[in-house]
Parts: sequence; C-alpha cells; structure tokens
Amino acid sequence: MTLGLFQAITKPLPHPVLLCGADGRVLAANPAAGRCDDRLRPGASLFDLRPDDTPRLRQQLTVWLRSGSPVPGALILKDADGRLRRFRCHGARATWWDGPQPAAQLHFVEAGASDRFVVLSQQVEALNREVAFRRATEVDRARLLAAEQAARAQLQHLYDLTAALAGAITLAQVSRVVNEVAPPALGATAAELYLHSARLVPPLQPEDNARPANAGGWTDLDRPSSSDGSLPCEAADAVPLALSLEADGVQLGMLIVYGSHSSTTSEHVTAVAQQIAQALRRAGLHEHEHRVAERLQLSLLPQLPHLPGLATATCYAPGSDLLSVGGDWYDVYDVDADRIGLSIGDVAGHGLHEATVMAQITAALRNIVPRCGTDPTAVLDELNTFLGRYHPNRMATACYLVFDRRTRALTYARAGHPPPLLIHADGSSAYLDHAIAPPLGPVRNICYQQADTIVAENDTLLLYTDGLIERRREDLALGMQRLTACARTTTGLDIAELCDRFLHHQPEAAFPDDRAMLAARFPPHA
Repeated sequence: MTLGLFQAITKPLPHPVLLCGADGRVLAANPAAGRCDDRLRPGASLFDLRPDDTPRLRQQLTVWLRSGSPVPGALILKDADGRLRRFRCHGARATWWDGPQPAAQLHFVEAGASDRFVVLSQQVEALNREVAFRRATEVDRARLLAAEQAARAQLQHLYDLTAALAGAITLAQVSRVVNEVAPPALGATAAELYLHSARLVPPLQPEDNARPANAGGWTDLDRPSSSDGSLPCEAADAVPLALSLEADGVQLGMLIVYGSHSSTTSEHVTAVAQQIAQALRRAGLHEHEHRVAERLQLSLLPQLPHLPGLATATCYAPGSDLLSVGGDWYDVYDVDADRIGLSIGDVAGHGLHEATVMAQITAALRNIVPRCGTDPTAVLDELNTFLGRYHPNRMATACYLVFDRRTRALTYARAGHPPPLLIHADGSSAYLDHAIAPPLGPVRNICYQQADTIVAENDTLLLYTDGLIERRREDLALGMQRLTACARTTTGLDIAELCDRFLHHQPEAAFPDDRAMLAARFPPHA
C-alpha cells in the first residue's frame, strides 16, 4: 500500500486515522482528523499537543510500533484552549510503510466523561498512583523505623557505658569497660587506651616508679617496656580515629577507636571520650589514695626480727574499695632461747583511730611477750585488759602462738580470730581451729583456752586476717575451703612465693577488707 492509497481508504472514515512516525511526526491524516483538531495534520508532532506528558506518549507510541496487530490504548491531548481531550486508540505498526523510519497507524475516537473505557483508564491510573504512594510510604516508614531503632540502640549503649564507668573504681576496671562496653556506644569495632601512668597516679616519692596495680588492658606511654612511644594513630590506614583524653586540665593520653561508623557524629564521640577521661581521672585519684593508705599502713606495721632457723614472709594489701588505713597487724617475737612467739590480729573498723589502736597493741604485745610469752592464754588475757582499759569502745580479734624448738610443739590461743592454717610439705593442710574465745575488748575476765599440735619439718604456718577469706554475701567457710585448695598448689614454693600465692589466689575477686598475712616455715629437727 502506498501513501496515496492510505489517504484514499481513510478519507470516508468518520473517525480520525493517523500515520505517525517514530519521532511523533504526523505523516498522513484523514479529513476526520482535521475536523477533530485542525492541528492533526501532516508535519505536526503529537508530542507538541501534550508536551507535559511526552514520556508516557513516547512509551505508548513505542508499544504500537512494536505490534503487528492493533493494540488498544489511550491518548490525551490538549486543545487550543488548553482543555484535555481523551481518545480511545488502537494502534499498530504500518508494515506497508517503507519510509526512512518506522510508522504506526492510529485509529482513535474521542471519548466522553461517561465512557467506560475512559473511566476504567482513570481508575487504573488512580490505583497505580495509590500503589506508588503506599510503596513510598512503606519505604519511608521502614527508613524511619530503622533510624528510630538505631537511635534507641545507641542510647542504650550509651546508658550501659555510663553505668559501667560509674561503677568502675580502679584503672583496670575502667580499661575493661573501655574494651568491652565502649565500642558499641561509639559505633566501633574496638577501642584501646594509651595512657600516661605518671599523670594518672602521681608518684608518692620522686624515686617511686611503681606502675598502677593490675594495670592490664591499656598501653602505658610512660613505660618504654610496654610501649615504643608511638601511637597507632600514626598509621592512618589502620586507625580511623584517635581522641585526646583530658580531665581537670590534665592530658591523660589517647583513646584509639577502630572501625568507627560514619553515622556516628563527632559530638557523640567527643562526649563519650570525655566520660572515659573523667572515669580515668577518678580511678587514678582512687589509686593514688589507695597507695597513700597502703604506704601508711605498712609504715605502722612492725619490722619483724630475724630469727635463725625460722623462715618468715609477710604480705599486706588494702581492701579493694577502701581508701583508709586499717587495724591489721602481725609480729614475731624472740621469747627465749627455745621459744618463738607469733601474733596476728585485726582491730575492728578502718581509719586513723583504728590504725593508732593497732600500733599501740603491737607496742603493748612487745612489752607483754617478754614477761609471759610462753603462755598464750596469759598473753591474750593481758592484751584484753590493756584494750579494755585504754580503748574501752574498741574491739579486736587476735591469735597468739608459741613454738618450742626442742619439743616442736606449737601452742596457741585465739580471741575471735580465724584459725591459722598449718600446711605440710606435701600440700595437705589443716586448720588450728581449737582454743577459741570471744574477741578482745567487749568482755572482761575471759577464761582463755589454749591448744597445741606438733609440727613436722618444713611445715608452714599461715596466719591471716579475715580479709583474705571474706567476700560479700558469702559464708566464711567457702573462703576457708579456697585456702585449703590453694595450699595444695604450694608444694615446692619458698616461703615468699607461698605468701604471694595466697595473697593473689583470687586475682579477679573484690576484697572488701584488708589482707594481712604472716607465713612461717619451721626448721628441721635440731
């Protein structure tokens, strides 16, 4: 078919018929098309008749150009007055057309507002718009929900960090919180501390270079052995973020954050770093005061005499949550040529007054023992009289023992004090739990009892205060069981190593009270 034949066939038809190229240009139109809209003539562009809907019209035209049989559709055009005119269309590719570009043959009829085809098309369009709106709403809702959940999780992590830092007393505890709790609050994978120990815990004396106790979990910038002096932040590809830690005008060190999320704001990270710095400052001051109390306590404890043949070792550690001095003491006495006396005790309470009472008790014992040191009951009786006379409102526990080199008899008496532990060379042990009486001070005219046992060669006597076995909300019997279990691990240790083993037999435990120990290893037979 030729273009002329197309025009001849479509001329008598009552509805518009167009031959339209792929570019939207009208190649031919019958007279009905001109009567419908005088702009529908050869050379005109369909896209010019509805410029605001060109993409949809271009898509519809593409569908028609690809079809060899008529495909229904809709066409909305604007007339010269700007009013929208709706047409029902059927279009298909004009296979007879041999022009330079493909063309589509369109048949369309203007539809009224009540036309079911138009109404259905409008309903479909409205439904499509509603579905698109609902999808967009669901996407926004999911995005907002995810953002809210992320904000709640971050707030919970921040609350957990704040609570953990508030409960961290020592530097080791703060370091553990930073390693375990801080990364989620920072939106990071890991966090490390690089600190100046000398700024955290000022030395008590110029020559004092002791590192803070249990200072694991962080790198000490003041110790060449634990750090080469360089911070990991120098390697930008390995460490994304390094934050300065400063509190009360003191530069404490650096917080190194690994794998920080880009969504975490700098204000949030800075606030977390400030919290950590304040916790470190508090822990450092606590450590310093703890050292002061420990140094003062050790200065009040008596210096033990060196007795030939008797190996002794002592240990003392203040309670983990106490900053004041206490009333724990231990001592050894050269009673006579054949006998050695040992004592241990604890004045109830903590503070300078209790420490003063303890110092006076140790002085009184060194006066009492030369007179009646061979009789443990007499020693405790005189000590009870002394405490009741000069410190009537104070109470103390005590244990006094005397060892006879000739008979190897160990005689002892106790005034409310935990029983000594006698450890044999093979690691087995037994408590000297007889001869118990009330504590010193509250009760006068007590009839003290004594008991004795025979010690073997290389037996070790462990005297201790209740801080070694006492735990909050726990029966003392459990602590005593731990000591006997620890004794089985001391085979082959010298006296100092044995004492240190008992002092640290529970490295992770919190000790609410002071721990004082005196260990004595008995000599072989003369």
